[in-house]
Amino acid sequence: MPPNTTASSGQQPGKSGRKKGRKARLFLIVLVLAIIGGIAFGAYWSISTVRASFPQTKGSIQLDGLSGPVDVKRDGNGIPQIYASSDEDLFMAQGFVQAQDRFYEMDVRRHMTSGRLSEMFGQGQVKNDEFLRTLGWDRIAEKEYDTKLSASTKKYLQAYAKGVNAYLNGKDGEDISLEYAALGFTNDYKPTEWTPVDSVAWLKAMAWDLRGNMQEEIDRSLMTSRLGPKQIADLYPEYPYSRNKTIVRTGSYDSVTGTYTQADATTAGTAGAAGTGLTGDTDAPAGFQSQLSGLYDVLDDLPTAVGVNGNGIGSNSWVVAGSHTITGKPLLANDPHLSASLPSVWYQMGLHCKSVSAKCQYDVSGYTFAGMPGVVIGHNQDIAWGMTNSGVDVTDLYLEKITGQGYEYDGKVLPFAIRKETIKVAGGTAKTIVVRETEDGMPLLSDRDDELVKVGKKATVDAGAPDRGDGYAIALRWTALDPGRSMDAVFEMDKASNWTEFRKAATSFEVPSQNLVYADGAGADGNIGYQLPGKIPTRAKGNDGSLPSPGWDSKYRWTGYIKQSALPYEYNPKRGYIVTANQAVVDPDKYPYTLTTDWGYGTRSQRINDLIESKINGVGKISTDDMRQMQLDNSSEIAKLIVPKLLKIDVPDKDVREAQKLLEGWDYTQDADSAAAAYFNATWRNILKLAFGNKLPKELRVKGQCLWVDRIDTTGPADEDQSVRECGQRDADQAQPDGGDRWFEVVRKIIDDERNDWWKSPKTRTDKATDTRDELFGRAMQDARWELTAKLGKDIDTWSWGRLHRLFLKNQTLGTEGPRFIQYMLNRGPWKLSGGEATVNATGWNAAGGYGVVWVPSMRMVVNLGDLDKSKWINLSGASGHAYSAHYTDQTDLWAKGELLPWAFSDKAVDKATSDTLVLKP
Repeated sequence: MPPNTTASSGQQPGKSGRKKGRKARLFLIVLVLAIIGGIAFGAYWSISTVRASFPQTKGSIQLDGLSGPVDVKRDGNGIPQIYASSDEDLFMAQGFVQAQDRFYEMDVRRHMTSGRLSEMFGQGQVKNDEFLRTLGWDRIAEKEYDTKLSASTKKYLQAYAKGVNAYLNGKDGEDISLEYAALGFTNDYKPTEWTPVDSVAWLKAMAWDLRGNMQEEIDRSLMTSRLGPKQIADLYPEYPYSRNKTIVRTGSYDSVTGTYTQADATTAGTAGAAGTGLTGDTDAPAGFQSQLSGLYDVLDDLPTAVGVNGNGIGSNSWVVAGSHTITGKPLLANDPHLSASLPSVWYQMGLHCKSVSAKCQYDVSGYTFAGMPGVVIGHNQDIAWGMTNSGVDVTDLYLEKITGQGYEYDGKVLPFAIRKETIKVAGGTAKTIVVRETEDGMPLLSDRDDELVKVGKKATVDAGAPDRGDGYAIALRWTALDPGRSMDAVFEMDKASNWTEFRKAATSFEVPSQNLVYADGAGADGNIGYQLPGKIPTRAKGNDGSLPSPGWDSKYRWTGYIKQSALPYEYNPKRGYIVTANQAVVDPDKYPYTLTTDWGYGTRSQRINDLIESKINGVGKISTDDMRQMQLDNSSEIAKLIVPKLLKIDVPDKDVREAQKLLEGWDYTQDADSAAAAYFNATWRNILKLAFGNKLPKELRVKGQCLWVDRIDTTGPADEDQSVRECGQRDADQAQPDGGDRWFEVVRKIIDDERNDWWKSPKTRTDKATDTRDELFGRAMQDARWELTAKLGKDIDTWSWGRLHRLFLKNQTLGTEGPRFIQYMLNRGPWKLSGGEATVNATGWNAAGGYGVVWVPSMRMVVNLGDLDKSKWINLSGASGHAYSAHYTDQTDLWAKGELLPWAFSDKAVDKATSDTLVLKP
């Protein structure tokens, strides 16, 4: 039975305008300084100053290093299309243009990836820098650049850096961005030149946010302090293969050739055996849970690159064959679910050779990352592709036993590789840290947090190393800590012209492992496909990567990597469509390798499958707008399961009964103006809290929410109070139960077991104890009624989901940590959103912490392979990173309404859409 718990309260100007701009900047300095000093100087900001850093988008600019003129054509939303006559000119221009719009964002990113945020923002970032230096992303990126990447990729990276530096040349910080003007009041930071390695390191940050099940490893281990193995298993049910379809449904692994084959075949093997790592009923060293708690604290504070620190990362992407579309050619949709950021992590752009040839090979358009050359997701003249996070397990945590000056491994003591890192601090004293790694390159994460060294006796270590805890340390094995070739893959995909070339490009896409969907317009109907790429480890029998493993035993180390030819794929399946939405890739009965034990549970993917099937079997042909409408589907699958049971409950309280009636006739769609959606989601949140949340250990619960819980150690006197007050320790958007589709599956498993132990909840001052499902559901409906009364008012006619479910876009540096006035200038919102957790329109929220939007469809696109100019796209914010640019958030209102912009690709369409043209001259 779950442990008992009781709730308690608790244009950049021309030269002629430069003098005027500098005078205006002096005014800015006086104004901001006055505000920071607490003087009410007024809410006025010099327009000239704000515009000083806006990009020049018309006329011409001379750039040293170009071999010929480059045209930069921007449409009405400021989205640039670049036309050049050589590859190097194309990518140099890309660097220049992205720096025009987004250099501050680029600069922050490179300081994050290199563990140098303290150089910009001071003492408050030292802890983050210590952890990031320990991971050593920039060191790995440098090795990649030096030893792994192709000569052509290096050439493109150099050209891109040259373009960025051409933009920076001769500019002071305030000429580049408003943020630098504000930053200048606290330190004398000045931007430095961009390097090729700065671009490569960004892929490491992306890989970190998409790293797989590391968080689940931590959470499962933390649960052992309050829950038994059976209870933990209840909270991590098996993937419902019989109900929710896998991505790949045809073909199988051929054990003779060691390859995955398209043709159907008999079962070639079984999934890897269940793990026997450090679980609640093993001989795990004392204090391991406390160490993991400290590790979580470090991870939780890290700034994110594209995701929510590894939690809730999703995405939808699907492709429909021409046989099922109105155009007779494939349609491809993609909407990656990432953190809501301002500016958006994505930057829309076209990269076009004026004439495609051996000298100039690219004609591609799509979504890029500011700071990195090439297009990451989009289409070229021949093919289109999208990505979703595969979720495969590419990280493992190891508990290393410290002995003397090394660590134990198969009965021997091996020395650590040690390096020193000096962290410079703006306005402060530099700090030197010691980083220790095992011989196979695993850094000790536990060296970076005091909480991790409080448990147990201290080990005898070298005087230059930090103090140890009880003789054990936590190390990380991660594929991204090995140099790879993912940057090569970006350029290879950008110029691929068919399925064979695309698959070849995918072999270089080592980290992060993504689901790649593909379409082309060749032949009568075109072609569609799917490929799982990535450097995916294999493990010895008995270690499935689901839990931290003993580092002193070699049998728990990785045994190699799955061959690329053995990775699942699909090409032109007979059903005529492929859906990826973070569900299981392949049926384990048809595949011998364990890819992960922590798939998404397929709620979104199966809904998309059902929507496509209903179109095919009903209307018969799918349009571009049908694909858009599918992206906006708000249907709540958990509501379909629970609402009928809620409506059968006899509710005595008339006010609660009034709210209950909102659910009668509700179609389960979570529109922003829906009162029923608001009430159901509040009820769902309270069901989760009562049934599960209050029974989890404090390390997983919301920070500041306190409960009286039974003591774990009850060896004291019989008359002594055997309960203790415990308060949660996690940020609200990271706590559990988060309400995602894993929790859908947890509830689905026990929904018909009306007396399951999880339905038991204790008596409180205001409520009776619950022993059955309906009693707990009734209490949850009551709690939801009064929660919404407090938040939205007593009159249910005024309730709406959008009033609860709001999106705020925040500049991720000064927009969260800067003076309030600066935050007001840089941040935008709120927007009242439709959608919700685990819906296709995945505007995610964390049920443990509240209703605010945590992650979003960061962009949406639909590519029409029948006529690329009829493709559609939208970004979360806009092209510009300049706070008062017309293109800062000019796409957000359209995005929130579910609308898409025209996506011009052909020369004729681009010319028609062009508002401003800038010529870059040699």
